[in-house]
Amino acid sequence: MLTYDAPMLTVAAFYHFARLEAPATLRAPLAELAQAHGVKGSILLAREGVNGTIAGTAVAVQVVLDHIRAWPGFAALVWKESPAETMPFGRMKVKLKTEIVTMGQPDVDPTARVGHYVAPQDWNALIADPDVAVIDTRNDYEVMIGTFAGAIDPGTRSFREFPAWWQANKDRFAGKRIAMFCTGGIRCEKSTNYLLGQGLNAVYHLQGGILKYLEEVPAAHSRWQGECYVFDDRVSVGHGLVPGDYVTCGACRRPVTDRASPLYEEGVCCAACVDEYSAADRTRFRERQRQMTLAAARGKRHLGG
Repeated sequence: MLTYDAPMLTVAAFYHFARLEAPATLRAPLAELAQAHGVKGSILLAREGVNGTIAGTAVAVQVVLDHIRAWPGFAALVWKESPAETMPFGRMKVKLKTEIVTMGQPDVDPTARVGHYVAPQDWNALIADPDVAVIDTRNDYEVMIGTFAGAIDPGTRSFREFPAWWQANKDRFAGKRIAMFCTGGIRCEKSTNYLLGQGLNAVYHLQGGILKYLEEVPAAHSRWQGECYVFDDRVSVGHGLVPGDYVTCGACRRPVTDRASPLYEEGVCCAACVDEYSAADRTRFRERQRQMTLAAARGKRHLGG
């Protein structure tokens, strides 16, 4: 386990597909343990497994991860760690879900089979092959701020749209090997299982996802362009998992690419969502931003942010 000198905190991102017979009974003990150790973040529980990102001291985060690993079938849980100077979450949330990553395909089962894992050190050689089609399985707003050179962007707004995109575009990839990637690897567990179920055999995915690649592959040898979107207050990270330069729009939650735009108003609007909300919504967003500003002036965090 990585450790960091104070005042650094540890951020751990993880998932594991294994059968949870009664996830509802695990929710409260897990939440109480995390809160008792000052750990914050978000964890999803479903019958298919667990998915989460949490932050706290290195020791506290390890306590929570050890608790999950003690569940039957979860001893092989692995996670990716990165440092944070400040707490990137406002609270601890443990939620029950139908799926830990929503694809909406009941026949997809990553515990049965998945594509071929490719280690970060071997990824560059694979995606440089002209016979390989590289597909980014993330949402459009994530792809917008960074992706691998030459990768195909499906333009999906949610992972649930991926199967329909594949069905509409699969003829483009006849005779190709398929290499897919996502932030931490979880979406590729399902997308590769889905493609295998569609009759493909040469399906590959980046082991550990973009985060593991950015951690292990030096920038000088990297084929990654831009930053990687993460689902916490850091918004994005770069090589070495160093926090990036983006902020999140307080309205639509997309990363803001141009804070100098006249269409951007902190906490209220960005160029991407300027036509998506009513005047009443904007008034509500402005009041929320005002409360957040007041809370920050008192050295506190407004949890509505």
